[in-house]
Order: sequence, then structure tokens, then C-alpha cells
Amino acid sequence: MTSTSFPLRRKLAVLPFVLLPLGAAAACGGENSKTSCDVNSCTVTFDRGVEASASILGVKAELVRVQGQMVTLKIGGQTVTVPAGDGQQAEGFDVSVQSVTQDQVVVKISNNG
Repeated sequence: MTSTSFPLRRKLAVLPFVLLPLGAAAACGGENSKTSCDVNSCTVTFDRGVEASASILGVKAELVRVQGQMVTLKIGGQTVTVPAGDGQQAEGFDVSVQSVTQDQVVVKISNNG
């Protein structure tokens, strides 16, 4: 009986590590936004014209303002302005604005370490 329980224990011990990326993706969420996350980064699509935020990678990201192609975000406690197609750093994250449309702003936020 011990020979059959050993492989089962090994499989059960590995199971949490297999599910870890799924848990990280499930931890993303927000208000008036959509998120897609992996272990080290999240892509957030913010709706424009409403208060939009997302809780990702342990911090709150908020869309503050959009003026033309300049996007102002609040990441954790730091406010950063990023031009579309460019990137900045805030609160230990790399923040890049991927696109700005009349209805939405798409931002990628990644761990920089």
C-alpha cells in the first residue's frame, strides 16, 4: 500500500505549483477595466470617461487622466504620466501605454525586478 501512496503524495505536492499561475491570473480584477495577467505582468484595458481602476500584482492601478496621447496613471501611491507607445517606472513596476482610443486605454504593467 505504501508503494501506491508515494506517487500520489508526490502528485499532490506538485499540484499547488501547477495551479500557481492560475491563481495569479485570478488575483487580477478591477472596476471599469479588464485585466489579463501572468506571473510577472498584467495588461489592463481601462474604460475612458468613468472612474477606472484595477488591483494587479499587489497594487492598485488607476486611470487618472488622458490628454491626447498622454496617459496619467496612479500606480500604488505614485502618479506617473506616460505617452502612448512609451514606458515609465512607478512603484517598482514598468508601466507602458500600448494604445489609446476614444473608449479605452490599454496599459501593460510588469515587475521590473
